[in-house]
Amino acid sequence: MKINTITCHDVYNVGASLQAYALETYLGQCGHEVRIIDYKPEYLSGHYRLWGLNNPKYNKPFLREAYCLAKLPKRLTNRFGKRKREFDKFTKRYLRLTERTYRSNEELKSDIPIADVYFAGSDQIWNTFFQNGKDPAFYLDFAPESSIKASYAASFATEDIADEWKPQIKKWMSGLNFVSVRESSGVRIAKELGVSNPIQVVDPVFLLRKDVWASIEKKLNIDEPYIFLYDFDNNNELSRFTREFANKNGWKVYSFLSNKDCDRCFKDEGPLAFLWLVHHAEFIVSNSFHATSFSLIFQKQFVVFNRKESINTRMRDLLCGLNLETRICDHGSIEKMQEIDYKSVQEMLDKQISESKQFIDKVCFDGREKLKND
Repeated sequence: MKINTITCHDVYNVGASLQAYALETYLGQCGHEVRIIDYKPEYLSGHYRLWGLNNPKYNKPFLREAYCLAKLPKRLTNRFGKRKREFDKFTKRYLRLTERTYRSNEELKSDIPIADVYFAGSDQIWNTFFQNGKDPAFYLDFAPESSIKASYAASFATEDIADEWKPQIKKWMSGLNFVSVRESSGVRIAKELGVSNPIQVVDPVFLLRKDVWASIEKKLNIDEPYIFLYDFDNNNELSRFTREFANKNGWKVYSFLSNKDCDRCFKDEGPLAFLWLVHHAEFIVSNSFHATSFSLIFQKQFVVFNRKESINTRMRDLLCGLNLETRICDHGSIEKMQEIDYKSVQEMLDKQISESKQFIDKVCFDGREKLKND
């Protein structure tokens, strides 16, 4: 059967790239012909641009031009740098995209990428803090009525959505045949918006076995034990805890993002190096959903710090569902760190994965039945 997925697949973010790959790959393993719709509206295409404003306060005559000129040297370096090349290589090699790149929902409607089943998701495609959560394309508005339309592990990322957007989101969601979300809070939101039977499923990265992930990771030249630090917020308490824990154990501190307190930073690497760094770390400290997810997949010891933004729901929900809520903290303490018992965790996780795969099977079964009857 022909299946198309739509997600934020090419935004130079490790989690976004890997979850897109995971859903496409799992559906392919099930015997389907799968493509990721190459959807890149303007608001998702500003990465590594050479000209433009990141801060609206500079949007004044002359000041705007001066700001852009001042930023140009660094932007040129980034545009042609290694990090972008690593992500572009991953996209080209591992993501099976539609031949056409679409820039708007209107373009999708005028030249629909035909499939029997459409999956919207995963990741924060319904987060209305961002423009993608307000884009009808991510609610499969363009898909033909004759197709099966489903979401897979779509995330609102927050406890609620703004009242002003609820009527429109409700209307868009009413066109879906099946709704699955990533967080329990998403189930509640979907029910409040009139969805009759939304279910919670795991992020797509859990659909693939850890040996599949290990088979594509990029081997790095590292021969010393280390803590892997993945911090989006430049959180001083997170850095302090990491350094204290590393010093106690005689480990180095390696970071994937710029961090002045690490021994080595891999900011110019891409998704495959990220996999290796998680897989081979002695311990992971992060405030990242997907760093937490891959810590679980590779059965690593870890701790998670809350984000400054209001998007902690996804980490909390994931860990509470595995009885690991004690791994979340704001002020880490070495003395309180107890080793995770992965036998019981894996049993709970396997059950969630099995139920998620059953959801996908049901969507695809209905797709086949619809094809027979048409």
